[in-house]
Amino acid sequence: MRDDVNPHPYEALSPDAVIDAVESLGFLSDLRILPLNSYENRVYQIGIEDGEPLIAKFYRPERWSDEQILEEHHFSWQLFDADIPVVPPQKNENGDTLFAYQGYRFALYPRRGGHAPALDDLDSLFQLGRLTGRLHAIARLEPFQHRPALTTESFGDSSAAFLLQHFIPSELRNAYETLTRDLLYRIRQRFDEVQPTLQRIHGDCHVGNILWRGDEVHFVDLDDSRMAPAIQDIWMFLSGSRDQQQRQLSELVEGYNEFSDFNVRELPLVEALRSLRIMHYSAWLARRWSDPAFPRTFPWFNTERYWAEHILELREQLALLNEPPLEVF
Repeated sequence: MRDDVNPHPYEALSPDAVIDAVESLGFLSDLRILPLNSYENRVYQIGIEDGEPLIAKFYRPERWSDEQILEEHHFSWQLFDADIPVVPPQKNENGDTLFAYQGYRFALYPRRGGHAPALDDLDSLFQLGRLTGRLHAIARLEPFQHRPALTTESFGDSSAAFLLQHFIPSELRNAYETLTRDLLYRIRQRFDEVQPTLQRIHGDCHVGNILWRGDEVHFVDLDDSRMAPAIQDIWMFLSGSRDQQQRQLSELVEGYNEFSDFNVRELPLVEALRSLRIMHYSAWLARRWSDPAFPRTFPWFNTERYWAEHILELREQLALLNEPPLEVF
């Protein structure tokens, strides 16, 4: 199957090339290299002689423009300078954060450790709400000029069209096409009713992008940052039954309101945004399927069982979109 970018964008990115790229900036590596858990980009921990290891992130070719990457870097530093616990890219003596080596663009980050937060702990959710509120207070100061917005068209329509053309099995194509048409219609209704204000957000606020160690918490990886409704960074902390999500939401909003005003009008978007993420995730896997790392890492994708379960999940989302939204008490 085709990829929407270079079919093998990292074919020439050998361990030697990674180390040479880092050393091109004046560092001396001890030749220890550890691949980290990243697939959209390639991320490595690089040992440094007489220093702490560095994290080197090599951007997938042709995904973002230089302007879009630098805009994310600026946002990261803007947050960091406001004492928001994020991990921004390192600057060289000229203040540059984006570098190039043999056709690859990359950035360096300090290493930060930690574990994912416990989302079943209400105190943790309260702290996450506070941190997200602080992040959004700074994020609202200015918009992105180059990065895209999260829209029904970009996450929904384009995903459905790509999967129908290249991946959905013929025997499921009619069911998928009918279902996604109805689902996207309902999602558009929600967006039309809410008319959300778009702002800069983290964009991928799942537990894997939050590092918790003792009293320290860091947001990492703003690579998917874009313009979107603020609640996009909130709903991903919600899971379980409706009652469980209601309790989780109350803690998140209580913490959030200490630094930002939570917009209750955006609550009807929770299941709409969740549906868009489900569709976008499947299309992301499909678009990257010619990258050898993806079949190795996601062997369950593009099987008969996967597509049947995917359609079932979307049917459940359509049903949820017809239920009353969560509330803040």
